Amino acid sequence: MPNTNQQVSSNAQHPNIVKVRDDHRPLHFWPDENNQFKLQAGSEASWANDTEPFGQKELREHIEPWLTSLFQSEHLSLLAGSGLTHAVHFLAAHESAAGMGSLPITTHQDKISVAAKISATQAGRKTGNVEDQLRVANELLRGLEILGNPEVKTLREELESGIKTFAESILKSETGIATAPDEQREQAFTTLVSFLMSFASRTGTRDRLSIFTTNYDRLIEAGAELAGLHLLDRFLGNLMPIFRSSRLDLDMHYNPPGIRGEPRYLEGVARFIKLHGSVDWVQTGKDIRRIGLPFGADEVEPYLKAPGLDGATAHKLMIYPNAAKDRETADYPYVELFRDLASAVCRPNSTLVTYGYSFGDEHINRVIRDMLTIPSTHLVVISREDPLGRVMKTYEQIGRPSQISLLIGHALADLTTLTENYLPKAAIDKTTFRMSELLKQRFATHQSAPKAKGHDAEDLSDLL
Repeated sequence: MPNTNQQVSSNAQHPNIVKVRDDHRPLHFWPDENNQFKLQAGSEASWANDTEPFGQKELREHIEPWLTSLFQSEHLSLLAGSGLTHAVHFLAAHESAAGMGSLPITTHQDKISVAAKISATQAGRKTGNVEDQLRVANELLRGLEILGNPEVKTLREELESGIKTFAESILKSETGIATAPDEQREQAFTTLVSFLMSFASRTGTRDRLSIFTTNYDRLIEAGAELAGLHLLDRFLGNLMPIFRSSRLDLDMHYNPPGIRGEPRYLEGVARFIKLHGSVDWVQTGKDIRRIGLPFGADEVEPYLKAPGLDGATAHKLMIYPNAAKDRETADYPYVELFRDLASAVCRPNSTLVTYGYSFGDEHINRVIRDMLTIPSTHLVVISREDPLGRVMKTYEQIGRPSQISLLIGHALADLTTLTENYLPKAAIDKTTFRMSELLKQRFATHQSAPKAKGHDAEDLSDLL
């Protein structure tokens, strides 16, 4: 178990930030020794002040109705970053998921490191990560191939070994969740299911939820299976699904018994796009296929030896962006994936919710900025922390505060706290709304009219 005192002390050093509903600007608040919260001195809010402490009840009353309303927008999308994987992994294993280390490349290592650092700095990161190194190394490999340099073979082998190591680190995070103690693993997946269903439970008259992720692991797929949530992606087939560029608007419907006419939407269906690829996507010739790689497998190599994969190696895994960020959005299959992102969010009456996304990918930020040029769109940023300040910097640069809501900090964005207190419940349907109206009318009747004997049944029949 982690040291609770250290964790509370660490959380106290970073403010929680909330901006929803009628908040004119982001409000900073800190926890106190009594498990209450206090606004930053000089802050003004309609629901709290800087002189009196407030608790989770006040926060819930301020946040939950607002999110419930936004989640019933005509179009709803969720963008999940690495923060979701780390949150679920911490719940299951009480430690963070495996991070992205450096690649074991010796060929022109100094030049690759310098170029990767420049790439990271441009994206707002202090140091280059494995994605930056992969992009630079692939650019270098292509250049050496054009020059006919004899170092091509060595660099290709090192790059293949590095990608294999990277894939194994992704699988290690999956293994950490899959092999966690039963009670902790069950709690982690229960929380994940509640999180996903809070978004996916939409009325039949609304557009399907679109889920986007920059993660390479299969955590969302695993959570969807447990939740009974059907994910519609671009892969077709059963044994070895193949990625298709077809933009046919596939969906799932059912025919109610005894009712003629148009079929109805099947509940529990969402569209799913992995923007940066996946650990189980493999390039075979001109096609992209999804292989049967078990969740939490020790390594990927044995599953690449299946017939039909044309002797694919780890270098063929689609788990990293191509050579450059802008080229990434113009090359197959990324052009299709980013087109899906833009078409899903850049339309009127659309709400995009980000969770655990640090705004470190400029190609995604560009789409979000374009989305917010439409006045009826809204962005909800949920993040457990903002250590590099990228979230707040992006908020200020976009300059559309009325279209952006913020939930930043442990008191708001911790996955368990979020699902239990602030996200709407996963049963938004006609029965719920009918009950709400019934209770409201009954309450109003009790407040405004005197009780009359013998009229309860009549009043109830009028309401129903």
